Amino acid sequence: MQKYAVNQYLVNNILNWVSSGEIAIPEIQRPFVWKAAKVRDLIDSLYQGYPVGYIIAWQNPNIRLKDGTKSQGKKVLIDGQQRVTALTAALLGQQVTNKEYKKVRVTIAFNPLSEKFEVSNPAIQKDDSWINDIAVFFAPGFSSYQFVTDYCDLNEGVEKDVLNEKIERLRNLANKQIGMIELAPDLSIEDVTEIFIRINSKGVVLSQADFAMSKIASHGEFGANLRKFIDYFCHLAVAPEYYAQLSTNDTTFAKTPYLDKIRWLKDENDDLYDPTYNDLLRVAFTIEFNRGKLSDLVSLLSGRNFETRSYDQEIAEQSFKSLESGIIRATSETHFKRFLMIIKSAGYIDKSLISSSGALNFAHIAYLKMVEQKVPSSEIGSLVRRWFVMSVITGRYSASAETQFDQDIKRIAVQGLADTLEAIELGELSDAFWEISLPETLQSTSINNPQFNTFQAAQVKNNTKGFLSKAQTIRDLITHRGDLHHLFPKNFLKKSNPARTYYNQVANFAITEQPINIAIADRPPLDYMGKVRNQCNSGKLTYGGIDDENELLENLREHAIPAAFIDMNIDDYPDFLEERRKSMALIIKDYYKDL
Repeated sequence: MQKYAVNQYLVNNILNWVSSGEIAIPEIQRPFVWKAAKVRDLIDSLYQGYPVGYIIAWQNPNIRLKDGTKSQGKKVLIDGQQRVTALTAALLGQQVTNKEYKKVRVTIAFNPLSEKFEVSNPAIQKDDSWINDIAVFFAPGFSSYQFVTDYCDLNEGVEKDVLNEKIERLRNLANKQIGMIELAPDLSIEDVTEIFIRINSKGVVLSQADFAMSKIASHGEFGANLRKFIDYFCHLAVAPEYYAQLSTNDTTFAKTPYLDKIRWLKDENDDLYDPTYNDLLRVAFTIEFNRGKLSDLVSLLSGRNFETRSYDQEIAEQSFKSLESGIIRATSETHFKRFLMIIKSAGYIDKSLISSSGALNFAHIAYLKMVEQKVPSSEIGSLVRRWFVMSVITGRYSASAETQFDQDIKRIAVQGLADTLEAIELGELSDAFWEISLPETLQSTSINNPQFNTFQAAQVKNNTKGFLSKAQTIRDLITHRGDLHHLFPKNFLKKSNPARTYYNQVANFAITEQPINIAIADRPPLDYMGKVRNQCNSGKLTYGGIDDENELLENLREHAIPAAFIDMNIDDYPDFLEERRKSMALIIKDYYKDL
């Protein structure tokens, strides 16, 4: 069965479809990422008759209405959004939203004498041979006769017939053809993704979240504003200062109730969790629908009845309402801030410690589900912390995250989160995990290693002092960017093995104050730790402020460093790594049990 049709359409037709809403192009509301020079090149290619590539549209499924008739679905543009946006900007003079979420014009100039296009600039605007903005040629009521007359008055020697021919050639851009691949309305989201991958030369997997956002934007005024709500929340989470411009830049959105719901972000500077629209959709969809696959969201927004495999308008409308409810819950100031407080109370005080967005998203889901189920507040904090840390140290959402989301939320819907977590702990956090699996995962050279990050979070929660530090805590050093010290100095180890994988093991790292790190330099442990032991007897400080041997041993213990480290030399390094990984795992275990 043919799954698509290939048709050629006039540029003018495509622009009219965008203006009328027949083609849903959400990127009009999202930041336009093309540089102005790329818009210029697109216009020039059309002018020269060069191919500009196919655009791909997926017609929304036809939905049976209450009167028995079927609605004609809009075309959702899933590839070619930037090109179409560029055309509307250059030819119709529409503003686009830049990366700062400001409405701007992309103005393309044309020189009919040389038949060259350029991005308009002050020099071009002062040059009478240039037409500053080609959008004037496509405006209603444009008079070719009047324009040619005025141009020739300013440019002596230009022949009117020749100029008119070039102007008409430019205006003929509207009659150029662009190929559109139209995907069948009955295709599943999986089919659409596969087709996109096979057509696209770069083989970039189309995001399910992008499909969902396109679908939302195509749902009339309600969908357009809901889409903006999502976008603006995510933008304000990163750049709260943008709020001052929002009302001016988007007066339509400013009149909706959504503006009040995101107002709190204007004074929020915490960057621990800045969800993308992908993150926000996943959280909202999962808590409202008890499903984890965003492809299901697109189907539900299209009115898909999974039992009958048909499409129903009532399902579509209810799905949009449910999604809106989920977005509002996920962006609630009260719930958002309390969730972050819980994560921070587990020691994850800085975004550098969070390597898994999936683990953070599902922890957010877990929190909101328990609030919905009226789980006692005294229990929510502990359960969220444990679920989050369990997810991080086991790599629960590191692969096939959507499938795992789907399985977990369905299990929680039946058993409840507490019982589900307990079952996971019994099955996955056995003695073998703590004693064998976890130490093995710490055999890594990446400072973003999730288990190493958890070790640091444990030190934060335990109020551990920095390595050889008397006063500065790990919390202080992470917050103020302390040094990551090689316990066996890097240059010292390079003498025997120059491989990065040898000296940059995470088990060889400890956070310390910069002066201590600088003072130790390339000295082996036997040297600098011997001096630290001596300063405990003499009181004369050389490295850090520790002047008591019991305090020194406690500092080593809190950093999972064996006491024998004081007397170690280069030959001891492999055994040191193995022993420290096991000790780090035990600290993480004790920390987890105390969450």
